[in-house]
Amino acid sequence: MRRGVFLFLVSVVPCLAAGAILAQDAPRLRGPDPFTREVPAPPMQRQITDDVRVGRNYPDQPPVIPHSIEGYAVDLNANKCMSCHARKFTEQSQAPMISVTHYQDRSGNTLGGLAPRRYVCVACHVPQTNAKPLVENVFTDMDAITEPERQPARGRH
Repeated sequence: MRRGVFLFLVSVVPCLAAGAILAQDAPRLRGPDPFTREVPAPPMQRQITDDVRVGRNYPDQPPVIPHSIEGYAVDLNANKCMSCHARKFTEQSQAPMISVTHYQDRSGNTLGGLAPRRYVCVACHVPQTNAKPLVENVFTDMDAITEPERQPARGRH
């Protein structure tokens, strides 16, 4: 019994100590104030509304929203996004049509309408802002890893 307690303490105490040290060195995403103090939220960043399509970083990445969606209704009675992105409205709106995958259920069966699991567009698609990142982005595109010679030189467009 004593040996079990000893082994437990020998394995847990260093982990707790390491966690405390890492917590001190971790970046504070909430700012300089302690999390127990209520501080006013910073102002919302303005959305990018230039309607320019943004390239995707990986093949199945949902496209980002290049326009403002402030005031858009997405509830049981309406989905404002579909007034432009549904197949029957894309010719008039010139908006990209939603993917056929949005009309499939989890088993891949094609439905007559928008799949319930794809109804809330902002679950996957998000508007963009020019907000400063809270942590450094170290993402590397797969093409940059597999075909570095085809990548444009940094600083030139």
